[in-house]
Amino acid sequence: MSTVKPKHIGRNISRIRELRDMKQEALAIAIGTNQQSISIIEGSESVDEEKLKKIAEALGVTPEVIKNFSEDAVFNIIGNTIEIENNTGSSVISYGCTFNPLDKLLEAIDKNEQLYERLIQVEKEKAAYLEKLLDKK
Repeated sequence: MSTVKPKHIGRNISRIRELRDMKQEALAIAIGTNQQSISIIEGSESVDEEKLKKIAEALGVTPEVIKNFSEDAVFNIIGNTIEIENNTGSSVISYGCTFNPLDKLLEAIDKNEQLYERLIQVEKEKAAYLEKLLDKK
């Protein structure tokens, strides 16, 4: 039986910071600490929520993005981006995501929950109506 390995929050912070082309020093200044603290945070598997919120804000993402960061998703987006050479230089055309897939997933889950609740309500109403009809007979 395999267990799911917990996300390494520090590594996720490091990768997002690197993707943002931000140095540890810049992140440290943004959250009011020093570079050594950032280095320690990036080596940690977990980070307390308050610190995570500050870091997420400095990186321009939500804490959930840091918690659920996936290298595979980034490579998928990069893989769906092509470069086209033309006479004036190069331009990039992206056929990848222009939205956060995690947000869309959470949205779909919420919609499913709402639909399920409505379905339950309709079934309750139908059962009450049938009981009412049976009582009349």
